[in-house]
Amino acid sequence: MERKLMIALASKIGINYGRKGNDLPSPYQSINFIKSIKAGHVKLYDADPETLTLLSHTNLYVTITIHNHQITSLGTNQTTAEDWVKTNILPYYPQTQIRFVLVGNEILSVQDRNITANLVPAMRKIVNALRAHGIHNIKVGTSLPMDSLRSTFPPSNSTFREDIAGPLMLPLLKFLNGTNSYFFINLQPYYRWLRNPMNTTLDFALFQGNSTYTDPRTGLVYHNLVDQMLDSVIFAMTKLGYPHIRIAISETGWPNSGDIDETGANILNAATYNRNMIKKMTAIPSIGTPARPGLPIPTFVFSLFNEDQKSGSGTQRHWGILHPDGTPIYDIDFTAQKPSTSFNPLPKPTNNVPYKGQVWCVPVEGANEAALEEALRMACGRSNTTCAALAPGKECYDPVSIYWHARYAVSSYWAQFRTQNVGCFFNGLAHETTTNPGESFVLLPKLDKNSSSYCLDVSCGRVMKYIVTNKSVFTGNDRCKFPSVTL
Repeated sequence: MERKLMIALASKIGINYGRKGNDLPSPYQSINFIKSIKAGHVKLYDADPETLTLLSHTNLYVTITIHNHQITSLGTNQTTAEDWVKTNILPYYPQTQIRFVLVGNEILSVQDRNITANLVPAMRKIVNALRAHGIHNIKVGTSLPMDSLRSTFPPSNSTFREDIAGPLMLPLLKFLNGTNSYFFINLQPYYRWLRNPMNTTLDFALFQGNSTYTDPRTGLVYHNLVDQMLDSVIFAMTKLGYPHIRIAISETGWPNSGDIDETGANILNAATYNRNMIKKMTAIPSIGTPARPGLPIPTFVFSLFNEDQKSGSGTQRHWGILHPDGTPIYDIDFTAQKPSTSFNPLPKPTNNVPYKGQVWCVPVEGANEAALEEALRMACGRSNTTCAALAPGKECYDPVSIYWHARYAVSSYWAQFRTQNVGCFFNGLAHETTTNPGESFVLLPKLDKNSSSYCLDVSCGRVMKYIVTNKSVFTGNDRCKFPSVTL
């Protein structure tokens, strides 16, 4: 019975349904989109009552997530865990086919050590509360990132980080083993490839080509990066005495776009990765990995939509497979039954090799002036040197406008602090460009003092360029040199 359930869970590719966007459709529309792409499982990053109600009497398996900030209270009080189950499970189950409860998401990124210390106690208390109500077929786990491992190459050399191996991983593995649950891993081969493209080919990361890698210790032969990463987890668990815990992929995918320095983040690669990954994970019989051939692996594609309110680099906001209106960013078949020739053509990528040149950070067109003023204040407040050129009498002071000063400030701030993980985002106000803003945004002299027309040609003594934003012409200063980053 357990084996049949495991195969059933693995045969239905899941989708991650995140909602950190300001343009996303309602839960009702989103669930209809999920059904239309023939996903078999949906993973939520919360336990939203409306969504759980709408998922009732569908054929979708459901995974719900407990927020990181709830872990400490759940881990220290059985009554709190009982109340959580009464509120978030009992009103919906079994009409809503909840199969997994994930306690936290990537808790290693959280600085509060109380959360880490209470992870396994919280998981144990949730299981106790479920069993008290006769519920035995909802598995409890937690999703962890690949950086929970100290080393991953070769796979047989993999170990968990020393700081978490004893205090966190051993109790976690003991719990998962005792409850016959899964080790959930967030698996993003894109970042592994991006960090080391010289040693890992793009084809190897996308399940393409004929290249292989042989682990020198085990002799196991690898044909793709995903198998390498999965077996790294398996070997790390084995070294702590738990060689047989099942694994599940709680997030995997490929970004469809990103920042200029995020090579390979494009629609063609995203489609290729997800199509090939789905084909591998839904194969009958199950393929498994070199270390565990034939192992069914429940897998969730990341993600349903792009999420424009996420912070971080550009790729963080571009993992979606659908536009907000439900049309595909690229065609994908969650059943792996469609021939590849039936998919629509995809745009040819232009960023599969690293960009070489200068990059600036500038406000997006139409940015709100009040928000730009706040960004200007923040950018100039961190360091005396960031906005020195904007001081009265300095080369970038004129013209005195929020848009002009913010345009300089965000580029200067980003260039100065980029190595300290500052991104060109500013809560959605800015983006990267390879066009020098000092050249594309210059002073426009009027034809005469009484004219509302601007000189835009060589007859004025030089060729003038301009930018039109919100139907207005903004003047600039061609003496101002905008700070940039050279890639």
